[in-house]
Amino acid sequence: MKFFNQILDFFLPRICVTCNFPLNANQKLLCPNCVTQISSPSPEVLQKEYERKFLDDSFVNDFAAAFIFKSEKAIQDVVHSLKYQRRFGSGVWLGKMAGDILQNKILNWQADLILPVPLHTLKKAERGFNQSYFIAKGISKQLGVKTKPGVIKRIKFTETQTHLNSLERKANIRNAFKLKKQKLIKNKSIILIDDVVTTGATINECARILKEGGALKVFALSAALADYQFTSSREPKHQV
Repeated sequence: MKFFNQILDFFLPRICVTCNFPLNANQKLLCPNCVTQISSPSPEVLQKEYERKFLDDSFVNDFAAAFIFKSEKAIQDVVHSLKYQRRFGSGVWLGKMAGDILQNKILNWQADLILPVPLHTLKKAERGFNQSYFIAKGISKQLGVKTKPGVIKRIKFTETQTHLNSLERKANIRNAFKLKKQKLIKNKSIILIDDVVTTGATINECARILKEGGALKVFALSAALADYQFTSSREPKHQV
């Protein structure tokens, strides 16, 4: 397989999604220099963000994120290559990395099912795909937990929430989702997957629908964490 990849790289060279530097057969998406730009939130940060984003509403039982989302950094380029350049392999890579980095935590959740946060039909038609599905697919491959799209449907179209604060986002997303396949989640532990978590409003609303539909536990997992507050200076770096 390595030799085959080397042949492919000769005829169809792969390049780093951030700096366009050629990658060798052992490297995926990012060159060694750009890898140094990515980091993961510490357990202390994850705990504080769980308390800040999810604890008051009591719908999400725990939260984890693989990376810290920083503008103009490599992790942003990886996420954007998935969302805006249709590089589906970037999503699977993010999922596999999340599964690897957070393996112990995720396995301790003892989840029955992974659900990607759904897009509205109009947004999915515009984009052509749901980026969270490919991240969920990567985690599923890494850890062997089944993923199932279509369990939750987004029934309310909302404009971008980029410029809304936490309370505005919560109001904006209220009643935006509908549970379609209740039997699949009844008395089950569910992991909700999103690409980037900011205020957590979307995850919270999905979790509310699942809990009211009979889910036993709901966990939130994102490829990257934005709008975070450090409680520790420790940011583990990663080898890709």
